[in-house]
Amino acid sequence: MHNFNREFVNQCLFRLEENPPRIEKCLNLLSESEVWIKANPASNSIGNLILHLCGNIRQYAISSLGGSEDSRQRDEEFLCKGNHSKKELLDMFNLTLDEAKEVITQVSEADWLKTRSVQGFEFSGIGILIHVVEHLSYHTGQIAFSTKQLKDNQLGFYKDIDLNAKNVHK
Repeated sequence: MHNFNREFVNQCLFRLEENPPRIEKCLNLLSESEVWIKANPASNSIGNLILHLCGNIRQYAISSLGGSEDSRQRDEEFLCKGNHSKKELLDMFNLTLDEAKEVITQVSEADWLKTRSVQGFEFSGIGILIHVVEHLSYHTGQIAFSTKQLKDNQLGFYKDIDLNAKNVHK
């Protein structure tokens, strides 16, 4: 794999690995019942979002990039109402993400450019990887927001980083 492609994949893997600790921190702050609270009928619970992430990551990365069967039942991700504990959700999520990262590290350079049909959309392998990263980040933000609303508490994701630091050009 060329240096650019390797760097791109490595940066995407970094982003995929940055969000699970944030989701775990949120789950640790919440009770079992709080994980399944919906703010209103148009919203999703944190539990539903985690199931949704598992389904989406499996469909896009594991099935499409990895070539395995697409057995996703998307509607089921949103119908569940407390059927899983926090530990079960976290275990499912981590297992799914580990499988996806394994697939991602084994995609050939030619397969990054190959176009596939996923969920009715046409994406290259690169497009699929971008989708997985941004989709995980998007819903991690929703999980963090919901946790803050439920707990009225800062999450401290960046507590050890000076976010006011200025860019340094080399």
